[in-house]
Amino acid sequence: MNNKFASALLLSSVVAVTACQQQMEYNYPQTKKEIVNDEYFGTNVEDPYRWLEDDKSEETAQWVTAENKATQAFLSKIPFKKGIQDRLTELWNYEKITAPRKHGDWLYFYKNNGLQNQYVLYRKKPNSEVEEVFLDPNTFSEDGTTSLSTIKFTNDGKLAAYATSTGGSDWRDIYVIDTETKKIVEEPVRNAKFTNIAWKKSEGFYYSKYDKPKDGSQLSGMTQHHKLMYHQLGTAQDKDKLVFGGEKTPRRYVGAYVTDDEKYLVISAAVNTSGNELYIQDLSKKNAPIVTLVDNTDNDHSIIYSNKSNFWIKTNYNAPNGRVVVAPISTPKRENWEDLIPETENVLSVSTCGKKIFAKYMKDAISQVYQYDLKGNKEREIKLPGVGTASGFYGEDDDKTLFYSFTSYTMPSTTFEYTIESGESKEYIRPNVKFNPNEYTSEQVFYTSKDGTKVPMIITYKKGLKKNGQNPTILYGYGGFNVSLQPRFSIANVVWLENGGVYAVPNLRGGGEYGEKWHVAGTKMNKQNVFDDFIAAAEYLKKEGYTSTEKLALRGGSNGGLLVGATMTQRPDLAAVAFPAVGVLDMLRYNKFTAGAGWAYDYGTAEDSKEMFEYLKGYSPYHNVKQGVAYPSTLITTADHDDRVVPAHSFKFAAELQAKDAGKNPVLIRIATNAGHGAGKPTSMIIEEYADIFGFAWYNMDVTPALDHKINKKAM
Repeated sequence: MNNKFASALLLSSVVAVTACQQQMEYNYPQTKKEIVNDEYFGTNVEDPYRWLEDDKSEETAQWVTAENKATQAFLSKIPFKKGIQDRLTELWNYEKITAPRKHGDWLYFYKNNGLQNQYVLYRKKPNSEVEEVFLDPNTFSEDGTTSLSTIKFTNDGKLAAYATSTGGSDWRDIYVIDTETKKIVEEPVRNAKFTNIAWKKSEGFYYSKYDKPKDGSQLSGMTQHHKLMYHQLGTAQDKDKLVFGGEKTPRRYVGAYVTDDEKYLVISAAVNTSGNELYIQDLSKKNAPIVTLVDNTDNDHSIIYSNKSNFWIKTNYNAPNGRVVVAPISTPKRENWEDLIPETENVLSVSTCGKKIFAKYMKDAISQVYQYDLKGNKEREIKLPGVGTASGFYGEDDDKTLFYSFTSYTMPSTTFEYTIESGESKEYIRPNVKFNPNEYTSEQVFYTSKDGTKVPMIITYKKGLKKNGQNPTILYGYGGFNVSLQPRFSIANVVWLENGGVYAVPNLRGGGEYGEKWHVAGTKMNKQNVFDDFIAAAEYLKKEGYTSTEKLALRGGSNGGLLVGATMTQRPDLAAVAFPAVGVLDMLRYNKFTAGAGWAYDYGTAEDSKEMFEYLKGYSPYHNVKQGVAYPSTLITTADHDDRVVPAHSFKFAAELQAKDAGKNPVLIRIATNAGHGAGKPTSMIIEEYADIFGFAWYNMDVTPALDHKINKKAM
């Protein structure tokens, strides 16, 4: 959106709030209807709020301002909201440090001293305790809303290219910095989007971009022709060369990386968010052709390592859970691949360091890690500090040690240093969080979904919980795009847990926890499986006494926002509270905005066939709000700079709910300004948003939190 939001005239209707929830009245802002008709396979579909898709219009700006005023009028009356925000601020205020990575002569790591809006990039020499700031994103903008999205160093560590995001947008500017002087060396590269950065030695770098949309807003206009570009240092951006993509390959997501030996450019091209073509170019030869390794997008492939003779490739071709193969550089096409690490019953991801392969498996969403040599011989299982999620295990060929992080729902992310030769791990950085994990527990259960499928769920709560159905519970889900929800610590959730709350996360179909088969079981004409899994999780929690309908909140973001929207419209009686965040809520038009067309692998589109149209319309949250139905207390959250899932989805859903809801529960929308889909959001904004979410949940569950946060120091 533009700055019209700041200056728009307010509509006159606002929410009138009394001290007692049962007596509240909700005089929502007046939202006009302008019926637009679309025809799909002979069926007419009305879209009364199409005008809210125009994020450049004054009318939309006025509507947003009025809705925000109404929402804040309600939230400001919650008597314990300030206490929640104070406790969140207190908990958040601890030093956070990420695992370091070596570049050149330095170890680089991110650190936040507690409440800084953005993490700061520090560095130090490997055998020194003296730290220095290398890059501070908090200086990029006055309000902390410009963030550092990625950084890539040259192999010698003397140059780095980093990308920034303004207001949470997916559009990026790329700067090149001299690591010795910390000075920017040239004008930034503009209009990068969905990009990584790949250096060609120290001469220049590859990046991905779109041309700005010719029609409509830059934040909502469709983008179709993704381009892989090469930028030569010292030249103007208009001299950058198109390497791959553009109009000849429409609707491709195009990305690239360079092998560690700097000899090969690897190009990945995908039509959707799953599956990719794979190409290579020999950078040691001038004007070398781009060679095709895989010419279809049926499976996922990436080159993880190379030497003079072979490529090591991670793939799920003929292996839905993943495997590692080796391919001769002279004849690298798929028919010449040989198994190195075969597929197992658990999902595989891999990384390399010290001429070793680190195979990271998910067993029921829990991490297991094994070390292999380059010939595929298993050397050991790495003993992890508990049941949770391990990440990292990256480095260079000559590294003798590496760093990895480990976390769980009750263990703050802790960094370990690992010696490759001996297999010894030692604690490197443990955060000093005002939280005693010994007072909490996480248990994994398996419940049965509607069609008999067993689905895992991890339930976290304070020890001593009574299963009397009276515990306020957040059920959080995603279920899509092959994304796996593994255990991770959230400092915000501590406030929920320490006040008697339950936090439950099921691993729904559509995710990647059990490989591509699990993913496909929640896509297209199978999408209802995801909602059924979520509903079954809620019913399990109630049946087992963890909670009740009156104490249950549904929460999810992005594809998870769709999950919540579909669930609450199908089963408005399931829960007391719903939080659809930055959701895909209009399933007939999602592919008309930004890069939404690339989500068709998971969703299908209304244009595919009559059957696909009818299936999408059958669960599309925006199209399934019924007149006269009482819906849960709902707080929709979105942001004006979200150019991933445009806020029009949330705008239209909110307008439809407010117009048709027949209950006494509030149906509100919270629209963050100068923020995006989530990445790079300042700490201050995150704390404010969680205070609103937890406050709204407790208030509408008729629960008053004790906000008791005394720590048993002896147990820490």
